[in-house]
Amino acid sequence: MKMLQTNGGGRLDVVASVEGLTRSRAASLIRQGHVSVNGVVILKPSHQTRPGDTVEITLPEAADTAVRAEEMPLQILYQDEDMAVVVKPCGMVVHPANGNESGTLVNALLYHLDGLSGIGGEKRPGIVHRLDKDTSGLLLVAKNDKAHLSLSRQLADRKMDKHYFAVVAGTMRETQGLADAPIGRSLKDRKKMAVIAYGRSAQTAWSVVTQSQDRALLDIKLITGRTHQIRVHMAHLHHPVLGDPLYGVKGMPKAARLMLHAYALQCVHPSTGESMRFVSPPEESFRVPPGYIK
Repeated sequence: MKMLQTNGGGRLDVVASVEGLTRSRAASLIRQGHVSVNGVVILKPSHQTRPGDTVEITLPEAADTAVRAEEMPLQILYQDEDMAVVVKPCGMVVHPANGNESGTLVNALLYHLDGLSGIGGEKRPGIVHRLDKDTSGLLLVAKNDKAHLSLSRQLADRKMDKHYFAVVAGTMRETQGLADAPIGRSLKDRKKMAVIAYGRSAQTAWSVVTQSQDRALLDIKLITGRTHQIRVHMAHLHHPVLGDPLYGVKGMPKAARLMLHAYALQCVHPSTGESMRFVSPPEESFRVPPGYIK
């Protein structure tokens, strides 16, 4: 149970959104009858509290999720009571959905994670950021509401550092650059994203690690995090990621997979405030020079 003493008053859902609770979660708890003001249960999130009111929040135990835990191989680099860092393999879908109810990363996490207290009242992992099905690499997972809120805010405030390796077609004219072009849903193909005037602001910083006559290995830093951002920006620069069936072009070098891997991640621990950095080398096919990852 959480007990609060209001100072300036205000909407109950705002007052109740204390550390570890989002406003939407607080509103849900109010509607479910888990919040009282001066001993009286209030069911309206818009209820106006007054200075000096006592607000009590009862947090119910997290309910079991409908998603099934599945035993499957999963590399976990780090885990504590708040968060975990895992390495998602190429070809694994992150969230269960129609047509992908099993075999997803969430199914695997439910089996492997210890002490999962849940997100939003449900015993499930909180996926902080996304990786496409065919992108491999580091993925950050929250194990409780407090951690999920903290890590999500870091991501939204651009305080989380994420680096990728990408093997792209062609030879880069410059050794480094910044792709700064808005991304939105394509008007020609709704399954694709595109650089488009009305899109959301998107920035991708890149630098050349190695290159040959027909391809280049890039170290890419995501400044924003739009859907398919790296793939769209590199295609826009006429250097699509090898193995990309959606944004690739005819005649580019063949690849056995999408050559995109999230290899480095830095964040602040949601409880300790410690800066933490994790790395995961990609497959040998990326041909990252020995000693490059530190």
